[in-house]
Amino acid sequence: MGTHRSEQCRALTASEDGSDVTFSCSIGENIQLLVDRPDGTYCFRLHRDRVYYVSEKLLKGAASIPRDSLVALGTCFGKFTKTQKFRLSVTALDFLAPYAKYKVWVKPGSEQSFLYGNHVLKSGLGRITENTAQYQGVVVYSMADIPLGFGVAAKSTQDCRKVDPMAIVVFHQADVGEYVRSEDTLT
Repeated sequence: MGTHRSEQCRALTASEDGSDVTFSCSIGENIQLLVDRPDGTYCFRLHRDRVYYVSEKLLKGAASIPRDSLVALGTCFGKFTKTQKFRLSVTALDFLAPYAKYKVWVKPGSEQSFLYGNHVLKSGLGRITENTAQYQGVVVYSMADIPLGFGVAAKSTQDCRKVDPMAIVVFHQADVGEYVRSEDTLT
């Protein structure tokens, strides 16, 4: 049992902070807008394989709490799996959605299906951001511009125009329905 990660609350290393931990919605250089906010400076911290988004002020206050007693700190953005892949959590949606470069809008009839954890089919696709590449991380919105969750584009924007209506165009990753389905395990 390794203790290098599970016992520490530390800043992300260069490999964790860089391209290995890209947020699935690809906010790119907009990450700086999350860190330097008008209400203060924020940072990302790793604690027990989870990445937390926390204000510097709260981080200083938490310094007095022993690490083994600390359950969570700030907002959980995601976690590292046992294979060291980063898995984005739905709790990051409200922070990442305004800065997303690639977006997908689903039709009202497909919202419920997506919120139950299903992929988005071409028949349920309302709009997609131009120049979205295949396997690009996207934020999924309702037609009323309400963020519903995260996904990965199964097809590029150009391919979406010519595929079968029953073809999958967005792979489901996380959605706000998880708050209800997994409320006991969500941190």
